[in-house]
Amino acid sequence: MPPGPPPQARPWQSLSPDERDILAPLADKWNSYPPDRQARMLQRAQQWKSLPPDQRAEIRQRIDQWQKMTPQQREQARENSKRFQELPPQEREQLHAAFQRFQQLPPDQREQLLRQWHHDMRDQPMGPPPKGPRH
Repeated sequence: MPPGPPPQARPWQSLSPDERDILAPLADKWNSYPPDRQARMLQRAQQWKSLPPDQRAEIRQRIDQWQKMTPQQREQARENSKRFQELPPQEREQLHAAFQRFQQLPPDQREQLLRQWHHDMRDQPMGPPPKGPRH
């Protein structure tokens, strides 16, 4: 199917009340987004309507967290995501399973593990991660 015409910019005030409600966290930046990004966000807003309330709440929380991040934290998150996607599928599955187990722990145990991890990371030499096969 040939691509359609490029999307047109949609000023914030031209959005429906429903769209503005869903995209509210982006209101102050919306008009600065290029038309193709606006189109993607509007498409996601349409998908949003079909999600159950608990999934919406979870996603809204993640959006709010992202908005509160510094530019450096966002860049680190993007880099971490890129590195995760470059892992072999089996390693991605193992990391995902470990994260799920971590999420199921009581908050005090999660905090303890995070403190230990931060402590261990301070003791590690800085530099790129080792390359080659893992055992």
